[in-house]
Amino acid sequence: MKQIFLVEDDSAIAKNLSLLLYGEGFGVTHASNRSGAEQLLSTHRFDLALVDISLPDGNGFTVCTEIKAQQDIPVIFLTASGDEASVVTGLNMGADDYITKPFRPRELVARIKAAFRKSGKGSFVFEVGGLSVDTASGIVKKDGSEVFLSALEYRLLLVFVSNPRSIITRDRLLNELWDAAGEFVTNNALTVYIKRLREKIEEDPAKPQIILTVRGTGYRLGV
Repeated sequence: MKQIFLVEDDSAIAKNLSLLLYGEGFGVTHASNRSGAEQLLSTHRFDLALVDISLPDGNGFTVCTEIKAQQDIPVIFLTASGDEASVVTGLNMGADDYITKPFRPRELVARIKAAFRKSGKGSFVFEVGGLSVDTASGIVKKDGSEVFLSALEYRLLLVFVSNPRSIITRDRLLNELWDAAGEFVTNNALTVYIKRLREKIEEDPAKPQIILTVRGTGYRLGV
């Protein structure tokens, strides 16, 4: 799952953008100001950043410079101003694109996908335990044979392959599936999804080697 870094001080805009991006299959981490963005940059890895030019404790140009210095990812500026000088400044600072508020949701998604294509970060193939996940095509294979997953099973698998070295809590998985399904997912339902996914991707679902249980915490990828 591609991780989007959203730096936006307007809470209503941030909430709506997060829902839009979740619905498109992206993960979203939000910072409401420059200082918060700096802290998250030091602890998280992202695939693309959406940065508002106007922030309460600085401006998006500074954030863009910091992002480019720490992580080689595309940056798209969000601006309420059609001022040509601001646009030129942003592009000269290393931004990959800009979009002026208010914008159409589909246009923003198209710009994001275009930025991924230009950067060569549009997809990746992850392999573990004989399992291959191609995020460009959405094809999952086990020992060379295609495995057919439901939308929620695929979303669940993407959470793990996008965070290969992390313990994923049940609460986080519930939130991810809730966003994907558009409805509340219960703890019992999550257990069922994990079971079904293991039945499709594990050699022996009773002794999983790909999705491991971390007792009392959640799960992690067996890499």
